[in-house]
Amino acid sequence: MFRKVLIANRGEIALRVARACRELGIATVAVHSEVDANALHVRFADEAVCIGPAPATESYLNVPALIAAAEITGADAIHPGYGFLSENADFAEICAACGLTFIGPTPTNMKQWGEKVPARALAKSLGLPLMEGSEVLRDADHAAEEAARVGFPVMLKASGGGGGRGMKIIRDAEAMRRAFPQARQEALAGFDNGDLYCERFVEEPRHIEFQVLCDGRGKVWVLGERECSIQRRHQKLVEEAPSVAVDETLRQEMAETIAKAMRESSYVSAGTLEFLMDERGQLAFMEMNTRIQVEHPVTELVTGVDLILEQIRIAAGEEVPLPDELPMRGHAIEVRVNAEDPDTFAPWPGLITEYVPPGGTGVRVDSGIYGGFRVPGAYDSLLAKIIGFGRTREEALRRLRRALDETVVGGIRTNLPLHRRILGHPDFAAGRLSTRFLERL
Repeated sequence: MFRKVLIANRGEIALRVARACRELGIATVAVHSEVDANALHVRFADEAVCIGPAPATESYLNVPALIAAAEITGADAIHPGYGFLSENADFAEICAACGLTFIGPTPTNMKQWGEKVPARALAKSLGLPLMEGSEVLRDADHAAEEAARVGFPVMLKASGGGGGRGMKIIRDAEAMRRAFPQARQEALAGFDNGDLYCERFVEEPRHIEFQVLCDGRGKVWVLGERECSIQRRHQKLVEEAPSVAVDETLRQEMAETIAKAMRESSYVSAGTLEFLMDERGQLAFMEMNTRIQVEHPVTELVTGVDLILEQIRIAAGEEVPLPDELPMRGHAIEVRVNAEDPDTFAPWPGLITEYVPPGGTGVRVDSGIYGGFRVPGAYDSLLAKIIGFGRTREEALRRLRRALDETVVGGIRTNLPLHRRILGHPDFAAGRLSTRFLERL
């Protein structure tokens, strides 16, 4: 097992990784920018190193600074969390070249699944169900031809993109010709990769994803699905496990197909395969995230598996002490509490004057804030994740509603009022969800 792990991240996920390390008896090193000097992950780690000023490009994305921090503190492994460098194959290779273990998938895994068009081809070869779509589009005319073949409307996507960035709904050939040059420029600017492709657009899809854990020795656990349909501009707000739209037959069929695909692609560590479910209840592969997800707590609660702890075990070459079958028990629902105006969604950094987290039976809170903490404006606005867990979806929902009513965040605005409206909507209670849910709120 590792002696010391450097956590190449910040906020609640850095704190989450530190907790898993502590359970395994591993010392931790926090890294931080100048504005994060008083962050909780810094205060709770065994050691801390400042790696640069506020801009992420000069701190959390600064590879030489991260490697230097690992070397001067004697760390033997790096956990990237999510975001930042978590899916950067070059960073994983640099870690290996410097004698550091990257806690996550192999660089080959990340390269296989990281770009959307090659990932679609790989998924097809491995038997995963696909949405009708195109290969890389050469130019605007080719894009219009391929979109007509797939059938309008289509979604124009950046091959190197993620998180909903660079996506455009196209409803006719002329709109495609107008949108294509701009989309290519956006893709180049955002991802240094101008490749675009298109897929059939589903008007009211559900977003369903499956969690996997692979030990690198041939064992694959498919830990059920999560529903992540409540989104704003393709950014998830509410996640739950299991999905009311997935029955046991579909769950087992997908688990068998996904397990086979993971073995054949020699995948290692935790990962998430994301699918769209159309109006007919059919799933189609969208992409794979080769990292831990923000919403991993709901899977942990319904399976009893500490995903990050097992990630660390796998990276250390240890055996994973889990049974072959891990059925989901109960139901968990998570909301992301962001520092933003609940109506305009404008970011709202500033000083948190008071913070009272919820508690009680069936409530989990993953947070990196406290009263007196100043939320910087340089990073993602996520403050905390509040999760309700119960024997049934109804019980989990009741507990989560109660938890939100208990939560106090003073001094700044948050999206807590929005979450109360979502959880109080009759369509949410009935499980009538889609990625366009917020348009009906």
